[in-house]
Order: sequence, then structure tokens, then C-alpha cells
Amino acid sequence: METDRAKLRLVRTGTLAGSIQPGPVVDDVSAPFARPALDRLNAVRLLALDAHGRALEWISWQEATCLYVRDAVAWTLGDPCLAVHGGTCRRTGEQSVIALHPIVAARGHARARAMDPTPALTNAALFARDGHLCLYCGNEFHRPHLTRDHVLPVSKGGRDVWENVVAACFHCNSRKGNRTPQQAGMPLLAVPYRPSWVEHLILSNRNILADQMTFLKNQLPKRHARDH
Repeated sequence: METDRAKLRLVRTGTLAGSIQPGPVVDDVSAPFARPALDRLNAVRLLALDAHGRALEWISWQEATCLYVRDAVAWTLGDPCLAVHGGTCRRTGEQSVIALHPIVAARGHARARAMDPTPALTNAALFARDGHLCLYCGNEFHRPHLTRDHVLPVSKGGRDVWENVVAACFHCNSRKGNRTPQQAGMPLLAVPYRPSWVEHLILSNRNILADQMTFLKNQLPKRHARDH
């Protein structure tokens, strides 16, 4: 089939979680002329599940489109949030269109990640868990100004695990030094914990659509259920 140049159109029929601005927003993207719109398009993340409904990861619209084209989508949830317009057939004049949904379940078995729900301990994930706050002074900092502090120092047998690390600003980390919070007289403002995989997904995406947030909150372990 002969096709002309593809055109993409972003259609947000839902709203971001917490947004109070109703109504659809339509962005026409004709690369390379509309760079800001293309950046907004590339920032969209769809929630990928396995066929059993277990949350796996955030995927880009390109990855989601591949699932649709390969007929690898088992089922979807939510109203379509993205329309991908493909090429136009010279013979019929019809343009291909794929409507992507905010939540997409793929066919096949669960991936290894779904069977091991503990997120990797990275500074980005740690700072997101702690809300970009220093858990000693309580002030908020941008990522470059935060450090990973071991509550029980490694030199004293502390491990580099979720339950033993907190976000700390440079000043508080330096002040605490090679001591425990009790020894330094610096009580923690919150107890460090190991987030579930679903909590990690919520924390790692600042542009969650309402349908996605509703689904993820319903998947939170009861012992960790909280407002995000």
C-alpha cells in the first residue's frame, strides 16, 4: 500500500488526575514543524498491564501503537486518549487511524517485572517516594540538591535498601555524618518504607490521566493505601 506522510493528532478526552479543567484538548502534530506539541505528545504515557490486569509499566504512544498493530492488545480501559493517524491510501483516499486507550492490557504471560514487584532503588525513585523533601529538615529541594542518606550508616552495618535510606539535603547529610539519627539528634520526619510496584508507578509519572489514577489506586496494597 502506498502512503503519504503520516500525521499525528493528540486527543485528550480525559483529564489529568487532579485537574479541574474539563473538556477535550486537541493538538495537531506535523513533525518537524510543531516541536512543542510533539514534546507534549511524547510526554504522554499509557499504562501497560498483562492479560491478567497486573500493572507492568508506563509505555510511550509508539510502543502502544506497536501492540495495536501486532494485534497484541487483549483488552483496554478508559476512553481513547490518543489518535494516531497513519498514511493515506492513494487508491481509496482513506487514512488509517488507531485510537489508543490510557490503559492497555497485552496478550501473553506476565513479564518478569510483574512477578517481582519491588522497584529498583534509584535516587530518582527514592526522591519521588519522599516527595523531594529532606526527611531531616523537612524542606523541599530540586533533585540536584538531594542526596541518598543511609539511616544506619553503611560503616555501621547499614544496608542500601529501601527501608534504610531517605532523601536528605546536602546540609543535613553533612551534619548527620557517620552517625545514626539518634546519635546526631536529628529525628526522621517519616519512616522509610519499601514501596509497592503500583506505588512506584504512581510516584514515577507526574502526568497520570484520571482513568489511570483510578485504576492504580484500586490496585494499591491495603497496608500502603494512601492519597498521592
